[in-house]
Amino acid sequence: MDESRVFGSMSVFLLLCVAFSATVTATVPPATTTAKPTTPPPPPKPCNTQTSCETCLANVSCLWCKTNNSCTDYPVSYVIPPASVCNLSQARWGVCWVNFEALIIAMAVVLGTLLLAITVCCCCCCCKRRRSSFDREDDQFARRREEIRQRADERKVERKTKHDEIRKKYGLIPDSDHPYSKFENE
Repeated sequence: MDESRVFGSMSVFLLLCVAFSATVTATVPPATTTAKPTTPPPPPKPCNTQTSCETCLANVSCLWCKTNNSCTDYPVSYVIPPASVCNLSQARWGVCWVNFEALIIAMAVVLGTLLLAITVCCCCCCCKRRRSSFDREDDQFARRREEIRQRADERKVERKTKHDEIRKKYGLIPDSDHPYSKFENE
């Protein structure tokens, strides 16, 4: 795609997003001033008291281990929970149906695909710019070559006319204006 199409589609997308957000905010009723004060939510239960995966993972600071069906505090000092806490293939965090190992692999694949797509886009844009600069240089070179050829043709015509004048002066070529010339005996 050329840059104008990309920028055009991005601007249309941005315009649609702004229009959609404007309609959503317009349809939401304004908050009433006589609203009752809300009470803060109850504090979450400690992780070690949870008995099911769903209730354990309702708290984001908890980790469910499927091997011993226990809920533990997520080890925040580590990015990935160590094997001493729970095996990666048996650890659940966020949702019960995705293990931590699959979550890491899926995130790595998505991140790799995203980086690859960005790299390809950057390379395509750079190559296109480089190609267009080469085209400009080729056009300039062709223009210069054409100018040089025209000047050479003009000089060639000038030389030919000078040579023809000299030949006429000394009678080496017949003059078309005067078809009669001296008769020379041999």
